Amino acid sequence: MGLFSAKDREFGAKLDRLAASVTAHGGRVVGRHVQRRGVSHGGAARMTEPFSRRTLVSPGKAREIAQAVRVADVGVAVFVNPLTEHQRAVLGDMFGCLVISGEDLATVDR
Repeated sequence: MGLFSAKDREFGAKLDRLAASVTAHGGRVVGRHVQRRGVSHGGAARMTEPFSRRTLVSPGKAREIAQAVRVADVGVAVFVNPLTEHQRAVLGDMFGCLVISGEDLATVDR
């Protein structure tokens, strides 16, 4: 999962790298969710900012992901983006599972 600037043409490759890291750590990728920032006229000025300090992504996208996580019975949701402890807690409550970032997987490798 990830929030990407509309100018980021490499978002697919970033998700591919994250998926490879999840698989390398014994996980199984069951879905991908992308939110693009700056696609609309109003979002262009805030392209690099999160939609929400609480959830990183928009409330609607967070609900969409939460639904998919529950249907797939996901144990860990992994975001490409760095997450604050508050975002992890809020998203974890919404999703009903552990929420981490790709950075967390990278630290396991060290």
